[in-house]
Amino acid sequence: MANAASGMAVHDDCKLRFMELKAKRTYRFIVYKIEEKQKQVIVEKVGEPGQSYEDFTACLPADECRYAVFDFDYFTEENVPKSRIFFIAWSPDTSRVRSKMIYASSKDRFKRELDGIQVELQATDPTEMGLDVFKSRAN
Repeated sequence: MANAASGMAVHDDCKLRFMELKAKRTYRFIVYKIEEKQKQVIVEKVGEPGQSYEDFTACLPADECRYAVFDFDYFTEENVPKSRIFFIAWSPDTSRVRSKMIYASSKDRFKRELDGIQVELQATDPTEMGLDVFKSRAN
């Protein structure tokens, strides 16, 4: 069903891949893209479980908006391994205004489709989603 605000539908593959990340940890990250002509959100890229945060950030275009999900592993102060699923709304300052508006108006509905998001980040440049930001928001 299309989003009333922006008219963007969510491709079934988006939810399927997210469920695989959440339940089976099949992927480290998923990058989503809005296909304006098809008026839907699609999976652009998935990261294998062994891929790093650096591999993930390298997949985000410097001048285009994207949504992304990242499975962040960390240790608590008691040295207990944990993980958090982050939703990132990537909207670089250099992207087109129209693109920023479409991504902003579609975000909430798209995020609701992905049941299990634990932390949300808005980022307009890489420093807003650095590893230090992930670590501080994970606890």
